[in-house]
Amino acid sequence: MLSWIAALLTGILTAHLAQRLCFPYFWKDALYLMKVIRYGARLEIYKRTSLIVTIVDRFVQQAQRFPEKPFVIFEGVTYTYGDLEARSNRVARLFQDTVKKGDTVALLMNNEPDFISVWFGFCKLGCALAFLNTNIKSRSLLHCFNCCGAKQLVVGADLLDNLEDILPSLQEDNITVWSLGHGNSHPGVHSLLDKIEKSSQEPIAAKRRSISCLKTPTLYIFTSGTTGLPKAAVITHLQSLKAAGGFWAYGGTEKDVIYTPLPLYHSAASLVGIGGTIELGATCILKKKFSASQFWNDCRKYNVTIFQYIGELCRYLCNQPMGENEKDHKVHMGVGNGLRQDVWREFLQRFGEIRMCEIYGSTEGNLCFMNHIGKIGAVGRSNFFYKLIFKYDLVKYDLLRDEPVRDHNGFCQRVQKGETGLLLSKICSQSPFFGYAGSKQLTEKKILRDVFVKGDAYFNTGDLMAEDENNFISFKDRVGDTFRWKGENVATTEVTEILGLVDFIQEASVYGVQVPGNEGRAGMAAVIVRPECTFDGKKLFDLVVRELPSYARPLFIRLQESIETTSTFKHQKFGLVESGFNPSTISDPLYFLDYTEKSYIPLTSSIYASISNGQKKV
Repeated sequence: MLSWIAALLTGILTAHLAQRLCFPYFWKDALYLMKVIRYGARLEIYKRTSLIVTIVDRFVQQAQRFPEKPFVIFEGVTYTYGDLEARSNRVARLFQDTVKKGDTVALLMNNEPDFISVWFGFCKLGCALAFLNTNIKSRSLLHCFNCCGAKQLVVGADLLDNLEDILPSLQEDNITVWSLGHGNSHPGVHSLLDKIEKSSQEPIAAKRRSISCLKTPTLYIFTSGTTGLPKAAVITHLQSLKAAGGFWAYGGTEKDVIYTPLPLYHSAASLVGIGGTIELGATCILKKKFSASQFWNDCRKYNVTIFQYIGELCRYLCNQPMGENEKDHKVHMGVGNGLRQDVWREFLQRFGEIRMCEIYGSTEGNLCFMNHIGKIGAVGRSNFFYKLIFKYDLVKYDLLRDEPVRDHNGFCQRVQKGETGLLLSKICSQSPFFGYAGSKQLTEKKILRDVFVKGDAYFNTGDLMAEDENNFISFKDRVGDTFRWKGENVATTEVTEILGLVDFIQEASVYGVQVPGNEGRAGMAAVIVRPECTFDGKKLFDLVVRELPSYARPLFIRLQESIETTSTFKHQKFGLVESGFNPSTISDPLYFLDYTEKSYIPLTSSIYASISNGQKKV
């Protein structure tokens, strides 16, 4: 008997050691996969029955469960679940006879509690919301309305002046503009705050917001892409519910306090941040704008346990002067994307063993990776079972031709383990792609067909990734006409169109270049000056500052006699990207965007050196 027990124990120990040696992540993978399946089963029940529970339904449930619990804390003021439930009811009551179920309402606001009140208020009427990026300018803003078909616009009082140039056009298109202010300083703009405060807070019948299909659009979130102007990514109730499970999948609970300094018009803050807070029944510290100097003080003041980030945010924190007690806080988790390996290591060294949880996924995409292991440098981890659920592949990509490599049969070729390839995600019932509002052509451009067999279809992420022998997935770069700078996607075609507005530019090719010490790529433009003209740095500076958000303005200009193109007359940017902006290796004249001089000034070797060593901030 004793020998049998000894043999059993020896077998168990041997199996345990073998598992630790051969499958070191087995239990973490199993736990994570169980959560994914559990959450997915809930969504599947919604699909197959009429018991669909949306994000707003979850919010109403939480408000009934603990109405006095803090939901949002903004600039020191606490708003409970009950407060924002009542406030959103007032918005719904005010517009119940003005809008119809299925209408789209545009929202142009900075971070504040009423962003959520207006969002949920219109959702309670069965409307979809279009979140407008507060950085976009007049031409792009008008384009957004054409995409989503919104006939109502709610604008924050502090952003009303941004509409001055396009108000006549909005009114011609019968778009009603509401300002979240008390006064009315612009003709044709209706004040909203006083009307909300006088409105009833009685709930609207749940039937008004009910849906019969999870694939019904609930949001339009605008994303820059390869087409130039902003694209309205269709966000369905299914996608919003999936995003709201992020904190929960990483182990978040209702006791957590979540710090959200990212803009709510982005899916990270609205879907993952606010949606995730609601799913947990937690509390959100909402910042109007990220401040590196206030970050840790806020975390200590409000007992923050989880914060949201993009890679740049963490770098800004690491660049702050060293302070006392930098590890004196209750933060145990960061959730976000784009964290560079060197910044990741420095962040942990300075601020303590915080679990950094990378999430990979685009606003409109049909695939998500989560780095549930916490491996530095990885955006996610896969395994045999994960691949059964989510069908994705990495395929060979030709950077010179700017297209996937296909074999003699016309099919794409998978890369080997460890090799970099273009990430594609199969479009199927489990992973649908809902595309963009306003144009089937834009949607079709993101789909690759006949990838491995005739008739299949894959979502083209536009991202170059690699998967190592241990199934960790890492981000390498973006392809095509889009690059990321300051946490934003920059569409080169849109920037090119703006540069073309200046009279002395004949042709321009916009691309991104790496700048030492910075995530992403900074904007640079190769420019041909018209023969009869000369380069005017002051005029070009005035144009880009007036027409482009700060992150999209080219930092560097390269004057060229001609721009290399492909056989199909596309700009050949690979060589330009590789050569960078070093004046000692580039014979062409180079210029730098200088805000002090309010002009593009010659890029000298000393300026280049100060940028490269971090003395001059970009």
